[in-house]
Amino acid sequence: MKFRGILLSVLAPTLVGAPALPAQSSAVAVAEVPAGADAPPRISSPFEHRPADPASARIQRAAERAAGVHLVISLAERRVWLMDGQLPLYSAEVAVGKPVVMEYEGKTWRFSTPRGRRRIIAKETDPVWVPPEWHYVEVAALGGWKMARLERGRPVPLSDGSRLVVRGRAVGRVLADGSFERVPVGQEIVFDDTVFIPPAGTANREIPGELGKYKLDMGDGYYLHGTPDPDSVGGATSHGCIRLLARDLKFLYRHVRVGTAVYIY
Repeated sequence: MKFRGILLSVLAPTLVGAPALPAQSSAVAVAEVPAGADAPPRISSPFEHRPADPASARIQRAAERAAGVHLVISLAERRVWLMDGQLPLYSAEVAVGKPVVMEYEGKTWRFSTPRGRRRIIAKETDPVWVPPEWHYVEVAALGGWKMARLERGRPVPLSDGSRLVVRGRAVGRVLADGSFERVPVGQEIVFDDTVFIPPAGTANREIPGELGKYKLDMGDGYYLHGTPDPDSVGGATSHGCIRLLARDLKFLYRHVRVGTAVYIY
């Protein structure tokens, strides 16, 4: 699909022939079963289903040989496991990256989750999302709008006679009577069929709550995080990150240390 110079294309799935999985609960954990209780439901292993493609199979084999506590994520099964050696301690359903490529002004963004071995390099509570450029490109493409960058010290005249300006950390309009009407934080800045990209450092460039209560950083802009859209978990719906339900994210945040290896296949 092409919208005002923005190209969105859907990729064919990179994994084919994955076996159908039996229905199961979103999350099960050995650690939460009290002593003396009945045996917990068996947690599936990330090694029960073998990937069809050789690259993913190599990563899975490396995960199978890993010692100590680590995370394993299957993109085909859309699940994450907290492992201790070959023993699964916790498993939860996740959302993974969608098979979409977006191009704009010579730049290309691929939203599928990359396979490979990573580490948790940082953890954060109450993270605030600062949308990258691709977010505004996507908003413009889906709305059929133009896109422009808003700069400090450069007011933009609008068709209604007001001016779009940046004042400190706020973006807003200067009306005909000279009053300042702020654009609400968390709302896209759309005027005259144009999406305006707010400058870095403004409150309008920050979206609180979009990543949930916790964030585990895997580097290069890829996170394990929450979502305000729990129905998206279980699908190929993210822009490359791994989304979890709130209870699963909280468990992993509490039990996964910085430096923990992550195997994604």
